[in-house]
Amino acid sequence: MITTGNTTELIRGAAELEETERGLRIHRLPGWVRRQYPDGQLLSMETQTSGVRLEMVTEAKTIELTLHPSRIAFRGADRPRGAVDVLVDGQLFCRDTLDGGDVVEVDFVSGDSNFLPGPPHRTAVTGLPTGEHRVEIWLPHNESVEVVDLTADLPLRAARARRRLWVHHGSSISHGSNAAAPTEIWPVIAAQRGGVELRNLGFGGSAQVDPFMARVIRDTDADLISVKLGINVVNADAMRLRAFVPAVHGFLDTIRDGHPQTPLLLISPIFSGIHEQVPGPGAVDVSTLGTDQVRFIATGHPEEVQRGALTLEVIRRELASLVERRDDDPQLHYLDGSNLYGAADADQLPLVDGLHPGPAAHRVIGERFADRVFTVDGPFGPARS
Repeated sequence: MITTGNTTELIRGAAELEETERGLRIHRLPGWVRRQYPDGQLLSMETQTSGVRLEMVTEAKTIELTLHPSRIAFRGADRPRGAVDVLVDGQLFCRDTLDGGDVVEVDFVSGDSNFLPGPPHRTAVTGLPTGEHRVEIWLPHNESVEVVDLTADLPLRAARARRRLWVHHGSSISHGSNAAAPTEIWPVIAAQRGGVELRNLGFGGSAQVDPFMARVIRDTDADLISVKLGINVVNADAMRLRAFVPAVHGFLDTIRDGHPQTPLLLISPIFSGIHEQVPGPGAVDVSTLGTDQVRFIATGHPEEVQRGALTLEVIRRELASLVERRDDDPQLHYLDGSNLYGAADADQLPLVDGLHPGPAAHRVIGERFADRVFTVDGPFGPARS
């Protein structure tokens, strides 16, 4: 087996690679953001490798990837392990569920945590087809990993980018919460259906209209940009109406400083019954801890809407109005998130915990997004860029 010396050249979808004693830790946000705002939630999400993959062209029959995973587990709330998806010429070849790795076990109620170290994980890809092929190894969307080693029986060389680059920012739903695997989160489904390359800036709990996130998007190469805002602002009760609307204007203005003519799509939240008419903050329903499915609830009061509290219905109304008022920007578009997943879908494919779509709903959202957005006349149609 040949140890690959050009691993860094194969990695796509990351902002930075940090050398560690084990290997390479992958970051989806640059170091200046991590230093400027070292929030525990954000830091744990940005190292989870949603949308990150190794892309290569090779004639190898066998490839072995060693990772050291790190994850967060909640007592009384079992969460599925992450997985590695291997695609050959765009088709799923195999899927490998992680084992081992380090885990930080957190108590939802007390906030206490416990660190448990574990061994690395090895993914062995064998029986690859004869001849030269494009191989993609998608890293887990819901765990952090360090790349320890990459070997193959024949050389691996970096695959050239050949598609438009779509940069997407959103919440845990865009991050992939409750999806079954890294290529089954809705942005990856949409990207594959739309024939584009994805850079996923979906961060669980962290789509808060942060100025630093707008700067990251401003400074990132992109042919297409989308931002999906609202649900985290509501379930964190982070803003009132007076602050939210100007913050979104400023967010878009910053992006436009670096991408004045790039197609830019503003997406409002998908349907979530608990927050449609009830403000945040959201909370874990402690009565569901230890059951088969932990659920979330809204703890705000509807009468607070009169004093500027935000609900999903308010967010959708305000984002639509905001885009209408920016009609001097012909490349700015709006997509109502309830057209991706609405009240009728909640009856057929309920949000598994009250907030996050399950695997089947991720597919519905991704396919609907692609069919609305990447079509010839859509916001991300070929003529737009």
